[in-house]
Amino acid sequence: MKKTVEILADQTALIARSLDLILTKLDNAIKQQGQFTLALAGGSTPKPLYEAIATQKLPWDKIHVFWGDERYVPPDHPDSNERMARLAWLDQVNIPTTNIHAVPTLDNDPAVSAAKYEQHLQTFFSSKPGEFPALDVVLLGMGDDAHTASLFPHTEALQVRDRLITVGNKDGNPRITFTYPFINAAKSVIFLVAGANKRPALAQVFADSADDLAYPCRLIKPQSELYWLLDAAAGAELSA
Repeated sequence: MKKTVEILADQTALIARSLDLILTKLDNAIKQQGQFTLALAGGSTPKPLYEAIATQKLPWDKIHVFWGDERYVPPDHPDSNERMARLAWLDQVNIPTTNIHAVPTLDNDPAVSAAKYEQHLQTFFSSKPGEFPALDVVLLGMGDDAHTASLFPHTEALQVRDRLITVGNKDGNPRITFTYPFINAAKSVIFLVAGANKRPALAQVFADSADDLAYPCRLIKPQSELYWLLDAAAGAELSA
C-alpha cells in the first residue's frame, strides 16, 4: 500500500487538491479502461467538491457513480447522501441515469436493500460472490469518532468480511454501507478530513497501535493507494 498524507492550508485548498487528484484518476482510468468508477462519501465536507466537479467538462457517459454508504431514508429525504450529491452535482450535468448507481432504500428492510445493492455491484463488475471488485476511487470522510462510511465503532458491520455491502448502525438507525474489505479492494481510497474536532480521532487512527474496532478508520488499508487529505485544522498535530 502506498500511503500519502497531505495537509492543506484550509478547506478551499483541500477541495482544490481533491478535485485535481480525482480528475487525474478519472483521466487515467478512462484512457486505460474506457470508464471511471467512483464511490461517493456523504457529510458536509465533500459537498463543495461535488459542486466543483459539476463545473467541469467531462465525458459523463464514461463516469459511473456509486455511494459508499447511505442512510436508510427515501432518496428525496433531507438526510439522503444521494439527494445531496444529486443537488450539488449529478442533476447539474448530462450524466446518463444508468451511470448513477444509487443505494436502494425503499424495501422496508435494510438487509434486503443491502443484498440488492451487492447484487447490483456484482452484475456491474461481473464479479462472483466472495470476490471484491476494485472501484477506481472510493471517497471517504471521517467522523470525530473515527467512523468512516457507516462503519461505526464496535458495531457488527466491522465483523463483515465476506460481503461487499452490509447494514451499518448509528444510534439504532440502520444504514447501508460498503464493508471494509470492499473499500480496501479499491485502486485508490481518498479520505477528506476537515476541522479541529477531528484531531483526537486522527491521533488514534495514525497511532502505531490502537483498537481497530474502536477507531474503524484504522481498518482502511487498501491494496494500492491511500490518500489522507487534511485541512490544517484537522492535521495540525500530525504536522508538528
